[in-house]
Amino acid sequence: MTRYRKEDPEITRRKFVTTALGASAAVGGLALISTLGGANPVFRLTRDKMPPTPGDILVHAGGDKDGQPVQVADLSEKLVRAWPMGKDADGNPLIRKGDPNNVVAMYKFQAGQIGAPTNIPATIDGQIVVYSDICMHAGCSVSDDDQKAGQMKCPCHSGQYDPMHGAKVTGGPPPGPLPQLPVKMDGDKIVVSGFFLTPPYGFTESDWEARKKAVEDALG
Repeated sequence: MTRYRKEDPEITRRKFVTTALGASAAVGGLALISTLGGANPVFRLTRDKMPPTPGDILVHAGGDKDGQPVQVADLSEKLVRAWPMGKDADGNPLIRKGDPNNVVAMYKFQAGQIGAPTNIPATIDGQIVVYSDICMHAGCSVSDDDQKAGQMKCPCHSGQYDPMHGAKVTGGPPPGPLPQLPVKMDGDKIVVSGFFLTPPYGFTESDWEARKKAVEDALG
């Protein structure tokens, strides 16, 4: 499975911001100016850079099924990475790859295994749960390589999370749990039903509220 790890998260984020600042046009004609976290310069918010947004379909990030909708049968206690896929201004499918931090981690556990502080209503049948894939310590992509089923570890600084219990921190330096992403079923597709319940990496509470409002205003 393709891994979206960042060998040096600060360099990766710097390259991303530099690229965004150099863009001369916005996808879909959007011209919204927002912030990418309190410590980053302003950048142009475009549809490919929007965070996972209500109504987005989750599609595989890498592997043989790259870009295809994630099916329930694809999920297990092993981490599956996904991108949110929304629409461009013309209504065509658009995978939100403009921000590498949009990758999410998906799991399906047995009934009764998921417990507090997971937001159970934000799961699917108390079994499918989705989190940001970006470690809250330094912005690296988490992994479950060499871990027992249901365990997550950041390869950069050994941060550890428990996806069965709200992705709470169980070891290492992360300051808080991975943000949970609310999801629901729409036919056979897994769809985003709300924004991340807590601010993802790089955002303060006020920054995150401003970003959500900017996305809502842009999409009408």
